[in-house]
This record gives sequence, C-alpha cells and structure tokens, in this order.
Amino acid sequence: MAADHLIIFDHVSVCYWQNNMGIHSIKDLITKRKNPFQSKTILSDVSFTVGRGESMGILGRNGSGKSTLLRTVARLVQPREGKVTVNGTYAPILAIGAGLELELTGYENMRLLLSLYGKSRRNTDPIKAIVDFSELSDDVLRMPAKRYSSGMLARLAFSISIANEADILIIDEVLAVGDQGFQAKCMDKIFKIKDEGKTILFVSHSPGDVLKVCDTAILLESGKLTHAGPAAEICEHYNKLF
Repeated sequence: MAADHLIIFDHVSVCYWQNNMGIHSIKDLITKRKNPFQSKTILSDVSFTVGRGESMGILGRNGSGKSTLLRTVARLVQPREGKVTVNGTYAPILAIGAGLELELTGYENMRLLLSLYGKSRRNTDPIKAIVDFSELSDDVLRMPAKRYSSGMLARLAFSISIANEADILIIDEVLAVGDQGFQAKCMDKIFKIKDEGKTILFVSHSPGDVLKVCDTAILLESGKLTHAGPAAEICEHYNKLF
C-alpha cells in the first residue's frame, strides 16, 4: 500500500542543460544557428518504491545516474517529468563535504546544520555525539572546514547526518573515503540504524557492501532502471556488466 512507502518514484525523468559543442561566441551563435545549450537526459522514466524499514541498494556503472537519483530524493534536483514523493524526514550523505560551509569551523557547521534539522542550539548532546563519533580533535573542529582533508570532511558530514535521527538515511559513495577503521565504524552505525527500522538508500560500487546492508536493490544503466528485486539477484546482474 502507498501508505507503507516512504519513497515513490513515478515515471521520473531528470535532464541537465550543458553547453552545446562548437558554440563559443556570438559569431558562432549567429553563423551556425545552433542553440548554445543542449539538454542531456540523466534519468529516463524511472519508477520504483521504497517501503518503510526497507534498505535498498542502488547499483550501476559510473555515469548511470545513481547520484542524481539520490539528489532527486533529497530535493536537490527537480525532475523534468514524473513525480517524486518522500514521506518522512531524511538525512543525505551525498558527497564529500556536501552541506558543509567550508568557511565555517567544524563546530559552526554542527550548530548550523543541527538548527536546520530542527534541533535546538542549546542542546549540547547532539554536538557531543558528533564529536565523539567523528573522532576529530578539538583543534581540528576549530579550524575552517576548507582546511580539512577529504577524510575529515567525510567524518564530519557523516557524523552530523546520523545525529539527525531521520526516517530515511541517504548514503552515496562517501564512505569510500577515509581510513579502514572509520569505514568499519560507519558500517556498524548503518547496521544499527537498519535494526532500528529506519529506511536506507545506499549507493556503492561494492556488491559485497550492498549485500551486507540491503534487502533489495535496483540497477541503473544509462539512466534507465533495468532490474529491480532482491539484493543478491541485482548484484549478480551488476557483476555481469563487467
């Protein structure tokens, strides 16, 4: 039933505008009589649903539209056609440093994002939890985020997002960054979130990780959804691509 679905994609297509090759000046525009921009389809007629408490993996080659799909769920991208319905709050972890203001310190980013999530700035418990989980030192958290390494940005972004305690956790390949110990810690946290009955969207190039985390999966190829079903079955289809 639709009431049990937290995410519904209904024939969704997403397109981006990009520069048209060969148009570099007003003269080119007049003489060649070509539109300076052309539309590129990233997702084409994609339909699927994600149920409450379901963990869904999203697999596909580079450029197949996986990250764009997650950005569409997070309302960072608007579809050109179709409808996206998200019933619940969500915590997106979409890219290294995504959502962080690089000119602000780690502490300032925590306070800013927690206030956007609706958590009071007077409540220090979320900040303490973020600091403890990220394992970033006080000196690091007092520096502007623009001075962080990619691993530090990933630690901070992931730690803030899980402090949101949202209904839906949206994870891109950001967990591929960082040391092995922190990656294992993140996976343990994801398993805990799954056990709590939260919904997870998980993008990874590792079928092994998808099998560990996800119950179901979908496979994207050139922006089209080609397979959907149990995670083990979709991972087999993914491996055949290579």
